[in-house]
Amino acid sequence: MDLGIKGKTALVCAASKGLGRGCAEALAEEGVEVTIVARTAAAIEQTASEISQQTGVTVTPVAADITTEAGRAAALQACPTPDILVNNAGGPPPGHFKNWTRDDWIAALDANMLCAIELIQKTIDPMVAKGWGRIVNVTSTSVKAPIAILGLSNGARAGLTGFVAGIAREYAKDGVTINNLLPGPFDTDRLKAAFEATAHAQNIGIEDAKKLSAESIPVKRLGQPEEFGKACAFLCSQHAGYITGQNLLMDGGQYPGTF
Repeated sequence: MDLGIKGKTALVCAASKGLGRGCAEALAEEGVEVTIVARTAAAIEQTASEISQQTGVTVTPVAADITTEAGRAAALQACPTPDILVNNAGGPPPGHFKNWTRDDWIAALDANMLCAIELIQKTIDPMVAKGWGRIVNVTSTSVKAPIAILGLSNGARAGLTGFVAGIAREYAKDGVTINNLLPGPFDTDRLKAAFEATAHAQNIGIEDAKKLSAESIPVKRLGQPEEFGKACAFLCSQHAGYITGQNLLMDGGQYPGTF
C-alpha cells in the first residue's frame, strides 16, 4: 500500500533507537524527509546515516534533550513546520508514590505530558494552514491499565491522553489528526534492565528471561520496533484521515478489557 506521504516532512522525537527509531525508519521508507532527535550526538548521527542509506531520503539528526526548552528549540529550528509530528520521550523511573517528591512529579510531567503539548502547540498552526497534518503521541499501555510501580508515568501519560481527547476534535475539520500509540512490551533497551533483573533473580540467561516475559503475552512474543513503526506510519498516512482522537493499543493482546 502506498501511504501517500512521499515528500512530507516529519519531526520524530527520541529516535536514535527503540520505538522512536522504528517510527522514523517506517516514515523514511515511505519517502518522508525526517528530522530525528535524541540526546546523544554520536547515536543520533549514526542512526540518521543508517536510515538515510537504507531509504535514500534526507534524515537530519538533532542532538538535544527534547524534554527541555532548549532541546525543543533546537528541534524546531531544524524542522520548524513539520507535516508530521511524532512525540516520544523515555518514561520516568519506577517507584512507590510515598517516596516521590514534587520535583519527581514535575520532571515526569515535563517529559511525558508538557513536552508533547508544547510541540503540538508550536507545530499545529502551520499544519492547519496547509490543510493537512498528522500528530502521533507515543504513550503507554498504562493509560489503559495503570502499572502500580509506574505511577509517575501513569499520571503524566493519562494527562496527555485527556488533553489530546479534547483538542483532536477541534482540529479534525482542518485536516489535522491527533492520535496516540500505546506500546506494551517491546524488545527494546527499555526492557533490558527488567530482563537482567529477572535473569539474576532466577539464575537464568537473558534470553530465557525474555521468553518468560513473552509467555504472559497472548501472541507469545515481544513486539518489534519495526511493526510499531509501521503502525505509526499508517496513522500518519493519507488513508488515516478519518481516524483522530484515538488510542491504538499495541500489546500483543495483553490488555484483557473489552474497551
